[in-house]
Amino acid sequence: MVRTPTGAGLRLEPFRAELTGYCYRMLGSGFDAEDAVQETLLRAWRSFARYDERRASLRTWLYSIATNVCLDMLRSARRRALAMDLGRAADAGADIGGPLPERAWIHPVPDGLVLPADGGPEETAVRRETIRLAFVAALQHLPPRQRAVLILRDVLAWQAGEVAELLETTVASVTSALQRARSTIRAVGVAPGEPFRPSDPSQRDLLARYCAAFERHDVAALVALLHEDATMSMPPFAWWLRGRDQIRRALLDPEASCAGARLVPAEANGSPAFWQTRPGPDGVHAPFGLVVLDVSDGLIGGMTVFLDADRLIPLFGAPDGPARPPRT
Repeated sequence: MVRTPTGAGLRLEPFRAELTGYCYRMLGSGFDAEDAVQETLLRAWRSFARYDERRASLRTWLYSIATNVCLDMLRSARRRALAMDLGRAADAGADIGGPLPERAWIHPVPDGLVLPADGGPEETAVRRETIRLAFVAALQHLPPRQRAVLILRDVLAWQAGEVAELLETTVASVTSALQRARSTIRAVGVAPGEPFRPSDPSQRDLLARYCAAFERHDVAALVALLHEDATMSMPPFAWWLRGRDQIRRALLDPEASCAGARLVPAEANGSPAFWQTRPGPDGVHAPFGLVVLDVSDGLIGGMTVFLDADRLIPLFGAPDGPARPPRT
């Protein structure tokens, strides 16, 4: 019987956040990413006595395990997407249809789950940019091994030789896969957007005006903050809108009114995000959805409202409540 060395868990745990970020980019779901990392750390803990630091660093060894776990999970999975990838824009007032299955969607993820606290400013900016919903959705167009190569090379800045060793292939194969992956990402296109920058006064001002207009239910003021071709979507429904006029008409619809709703700051996908809460019959506000915004050039370019609040709260923690502790 091989005994796991004392303290193995303490050596593995510091890698949890960066591994979760890697798995989230691979899988497109915070829930799946957590499961993948749990499995990765469990496998590593069980085999820690056989780990040989002369063959690979602990970080490389863990990424190798995480990659294999993700590739296994992706073997029979369908591609996750945003509404804009699933069909043409609807007209405001059109029937939104029925919800699609959970497996159809890119899901949001809390920043604290996937962004290591010890990164430098430049590294943190790259990692925030590459957990934006639009970037994660673009990654899902890649075959799983190409996806791993692009994340390891272009996001995490691994050398080609390191990636080749991890994937048990050649440097030439890694270079070819990276070229194909980059070509696909360019063809798919990534919606413009900026990571959340709390210290940026212009971004803070834009978000303050957005929240004030939303909570006043001042549709004219809110729409004035949108790009001309801004989008609005509401997973798990495939229905989505493009353009200020369509969004204005939807917000003015009395049957879908957000009057009385509030916005509570959240941290999701490295982007400006808010819980939208609505008052119940007793006047007490409860979470209705998680709003993730795309911001660029001083305006709002996209509003994605994830409506399954009850499912997201265990991952994010309740609005104004304590952050959910990591799973053990």
